[in-house]
Amino acid sequence: MAASYRIAEAAELLGVSDDTVRRWVDGGRLPASREGGGPAHIRGADLARVAAQLREAPEPGATRHSSARNRLTGIVTRVVRDRVMAQVEIQAGPFRVVSLMSREAADELGLDVGVRAVATVKATQVSVDVS
Repeated sequence: MAASYRIAEAAELLGVSDDTVRRWVDGGRLPASREGGGPAHIRGADLARVAAQLREAPEPGATRHSSARNRLTGIVTRVVRDRVMAQVEIQAGPFRVVSLMSREAADELGLDVGVRAVATVKATQVSVDVS
């Protein structure tokens, strides 16, 4: 089943307000659908496309907290798999995180474009969990 997100979830993943996401939906920048008058849902692949467009590097020193326990929640914007390894890119607000892992791990986690994931950063290692 393809990932989809409500407006508030999309806003959290992109690091913007709910109103900003609503404006993007209304303006056609971010496609959304409704079923039976329910809340709007955004396909994960569409959200990943917009997240990748937003990737501007933060100003140096803009991050106030940095410890070995950093957890960055975001959306998977790209997955490149070969026979043994996978490269996974996550857009977490303004931060782009790239992780190299075994293909088996990426497959077991179900990592594909549009999936919500959490990158845990410790020294030079980045671990990825599905949230």
